Amino acid sequence: MTRRRDPRVPLTAASGLGAAAVAAVLIAGGASSAVVAVVGVVTGLLALVSLALASSRVAPGQRRRAAAWRWLEAGAVTWLAGIGLRPVADGTPFVLTFADLLLLFSSLLLMIGCALTAKPPPYSRGVVRQVTDAFLTAASIFAVAWVWFLAPIFHGMDDATTIFSTLALPVVCLLATSGVAPAIIGSRAADRSIGLAGVGVLGAITVAEFATAVARLDGDAPSLAVSLVAPVAFLILAAVPWVEVRRRRPLPGALSAVIPLFLVGVATVAVAFHAFTGDRDRVLPGLGAVIVLVLIGRLILLVVETAGMRRLVDVGERQLRRLAENTGDVVLLCDHDGVIREIGSSVRKTYGYRSADLVGRPLVDYIHPEDVPSIQVLLRRLDNDGEAVLERHESCRIACRVRASDGTWRPAESVATRHMRKEDLILVAVRDVSDQVALRNQVTHLTFHDGVTGLPNRAYFEERAREVLARPGGGRTAVIFLDLDGFTGVNDSVGHASGDYLLGQAARRLRAAVRADDTLARWGGDEFAVLLEGGSSSSTDAQTAIDLAERIVRAVSSEPFRVADRDMPLTASVGVAFAEDGVPAGDLLRNADVAMSRAKEMGGRRVEVFAAHMHADVVRRLELAADLRRALQENQFAVEYQPVVDLATSRVTAVEALVRWWRGSVFVPPEQFLGPAEDTGLIVPLSEWILKEACREVAGWRESSWDIGLSLNLSARQITAPRFVETVSEALAESGLPASALTLEVIEEMLVEDAEDTVAKLSELRALGVRLAIDDFGTGYASLAFLRQLPVDMIKIDPSFVSGLGCDETLTLLTRTIVRLGHDLGLIVVAEGIERPEQLELLREMGCTRGQGYLVARPMSARGVDHLMRTTLQNTA
Repeated sequence: MTRRRDPRVPLTAASGLGAAAVAAVLIAGGASSAVVAVVGVVTGLLALVSLALASSRVAPGQRRRAAAWRWLEAGAVTWLAGIGLRPVADGTPFVLTFADLLLLFSSLLLMIGCALTAKPPPYSRGVVRQVTDAFLTAASIFAVAWVWFLAPIFHGMDDATTIFSTLALPVVCLLATSGVAPAIIGSRAADRSIGLAGVGVLGAITVAEFATAVARLDGDAPSLAVSLVAPVAFLILAAVPWVEVRRRRPLPGALSAVIPLFLVGVATVAVAFHAFTGDRDRVLPGLGAVIVLVLIGRLILLVVETAGMRRLVDVGERQLRRLAENTGDVVLLCDHDGVIREIGSSVRKTYGYRSADLVGRPLVDYIHPEDVPSIQVLLRRLDNDGEAVLERHESCRIACRVRASDGTWRPAESVATRHMRKEDLILVAVRDVSDQVALRNQVTHLTFHDGVTGLPNRAYFEERAREVLARPGGGRTAVIFLDLDGFTGVNDSVGHASGDYLLGQAARRLRAAVRADDTLARWGGDEFAVLLEGGSSSSTDAQTAIDLAERIVRAVSSEPFRVADRDMPLTASVGVAFAEDGVPAGDLLRNADVAMSRAKEMGGRRVEVFAAHMHADVVRRLELAADLRRALQENQFAVEYQPVVDLATSRVTAVEALVRWWRGSVFVPPEQFLGPAEDTGLIVPLSEWILKEACREVAGWRESSWDIGLSLNLSARQITAPRFVETVSEALAESGLPASALTLEVIEEMLVEDAEDTVAKLSELRALGVRLAIDDFGTGYASLAFLRQLPVDMIKIDPSFVSGLGCDETLTLLTRTIVRLGHDLGLIVVAEGIERPEQLELLREMGCTRGQGYLVARPMSARGVDHLMRTTLQNTA
C-alpha cells in the first residue's frame, strides 16, 4: 500500500532552492531585468507546482473549485513565460512586445481563476452592473493615478496612440483586478483566501506594469523594488493553499456595492482639484465624460431594478396571503385600536362571516370575553414596542377563542406582527384549531379511559389515588378491588367480543351501585377498582366501605348477564383496603388486590378486608416459589412410597409414589409446597422427575421377581402440558417398566375442567396400556358420567369416607355403596386412609379388595421398600 507523502516537504525544499537562486542572482549584481526575470520564473514555477499539488487533492465532486485551480495554474505558467521572455523582447522596436501579450493574457487567466473561487451570491446583481462597477472602479483609480502620478510624466505628449499603447497593459490589469476584487471581498466561499491571494497577484502585476510603462517612456528600467512586488505576490499565492487561514467575516454586500461610488467621488475631487489648479489635458475630460455616462447608465439600471423589486414584493405579499388563506388561515389587517381594516375572503368558509360585514368592526367583538384582556395587551405591545419588534422581525403568538356566525366559540391560534410597509396597521393570521383541540382531547380521553367500558383506566386510577392521598385528609381513603368469578369461561364459550359486551354490562351495574363522588375504573381484564375518597379508618366509615363492597357483590350476582342469547351467571370476589398514615398509593392498591385474591381463593362471591398477614402470606408464597425452583435445580426432593395391599391376603400389590422436600434439615409438608408449585408451573418438571425416578425404582424391584405396580398422582398442569403423553411414554421406555404396571391417578375435578382435552390425553395413555384411576372418588360431582366415557381401571375411596366407618352410619352406607358400584362396574376399589382396625374389618366385610393407610403401612423410602421386598419374597418362598 502506497502512502501519500506530505507535499509541504518538497515545496519547502523547492522554496529554499528558489530563495538561494534569487540570492545568488542578487549577489551577482546582474541587470535588474535579468534579476526580475530569474526571480519571476522561480516564483511563478513555485506557484505553479503548489497550485498543481493542491488541485490534485480536491474532492471529485468539487468541480468549480478544481476549475479555479486550473485557471490559476494557467495564469501562473503564462506569467512566468512572459516575465522570463521580457528581457529578450524588450530589445524589439515594438511598444507592446510578445512578452507583454503573454503578461496581458496571464492577467485575464488569473482574473477568471479568482472569479471561480468566489461563491456566487444567492441573488446575483447582473452582469451589466458588475461590468459597470468594474469600469467605475478602474476608471476612478486611473483618474486619481493620472492626476497625482501620470499627468506630469505624459505632460506635453500629443500622440494619443503612444499613450494608449504604453498604458494598455497596466490598464487591462487594473480592469481585471477591479472586476474580481469586489466579488472576492464579499465572498463567503471556502476558497476566499486563495481568491484574495489571486487579487493580490493581480494588484501587484498592475503596479509593476504601471512602473514598467513609466520607465519605458524615460528609456530606463523600472526600480528593482517595484519589479519584485509581483514575484513576492506569487510566493504568497504558492504558500496560501498550505497555510490554515482563519476565516473572517466578509464585507457586507451593500458596502462592496458602495466602494465603486466612493472611488468615483474620490476621483471627482481629484479631477476637480486638478482643474482648479489650472492644468488642462485631453485625457481627463474624455475619461470624466465616460464615467458620467456609465454613472447615468447605472442609475437607470438601479431605477429599473428598484421598480422590479417593488413588483416582486407586491407579488410575494399577495402570494403569501393566498397561501395563508389556502391553508385555512384567516388573514386580516387591523389598526392599533383593534379595528378591522381588511380581511381575507377565507373568513366566510372558516367562520361563516362575509368580509364586508367585518370591515370597520372592532376585533374584540368576536373574541371570547375571557381572552379580550390578552388581545388588548398584544395590541399595546405592538403599538409601543412596534419598532423593536419590526427590527427584530419578531411576531407575537396568542391563543384565543373566536365566535363563529353560528354563535359557537372555536379555539384559534393567532400570529400578529406590524405591517412591513404600513406601520400603522397590524398583520394578523388566525388559524382555526378546533379539530386539533378535539383530537387532543380525544387522545387524552383514550389515554386515561378504557375503550371497552368507557370507564377511567388503570393509569387514571393510579394518578387519582396519588392525588387523593397527597392532599390533607388523604388518610380517610378506601380502595375496593373487584374480580368477576368465572369470566374466563365466558371468553372461551362465546368469544372475546361477547366477553367485552359483558364487561360493558358489568360496568353499568357497578356505576349504578357506587356513589356519585366515588371513582370507578377498569383495572384490567375482568378486574375493576373503586376509590372511596370519603373512607376512614373509623368503624362507621369502614362499615360504609364494606357495605358498598357487599352491594357490589349483589349487583354482579343478582341476575345473570345476557350475552349471545345466553344467560351467564357470574359472581364477584371483592377486596377492601383502607389507607394508613405513611402508606403510599401503590401499597394501598396492592393491599386491595391481595384482599381480592384472598376472596377468590376462598371460593369467590365474598368480601375480604385486607389484613397484614395476607401480604405476609403472599410474600411467603413468593419466597417458597423461589426456593422450589432452587430445590429442583439442586435435587433437594426425594420420593417415598406408600404400599397398597390386598386386604384379603395382606400382600403388597403396588406402591404409591409420594414426593418429599427437605429444605436443608427442615421437612416441608406437601400441602405447603404443592399448591405454589401448581401455581408457578414448577409442578410440571417436578412431576416429570418423580415419574422417571419412580419408574426406575419399581422397574428394578420387578427385575427381582417381585410383581409390584406403581401409582402416581397427576396434576392439572401436568395433563395440559404439551408433551404429557410423550413424557410418560419416554419414562416407561427408559426404565423398562411395563405400561400395565403403571397406574395414573386423577381427581374428579380434572375430568370436569377442560374435559374434552383431558379425556383425549388420558385415552391416549390408556391405549399405551397404562392403567387409570379416579382418586378421592365420591367428593366430585361428575364421576359417574365420565366412567362411561373413560375406560377407568380403579377407583380410590376418599379418606373422608373411610374415617367415618364404624362411627357414622351415613359415611358407612356411602362407602358400602361405592364398593358395590365398583364391583358392578368391574373396577378395582382401593380404600385410602385406613388407620383403625375396625375400619379394616368393615372394608373386608364390604368386599373392598385393596387398601392403604398408616394401619397397613406408612410411607417409606426406597431402602425401606427394599427391606419389605426381601421380607415378602422370603415369606413367599
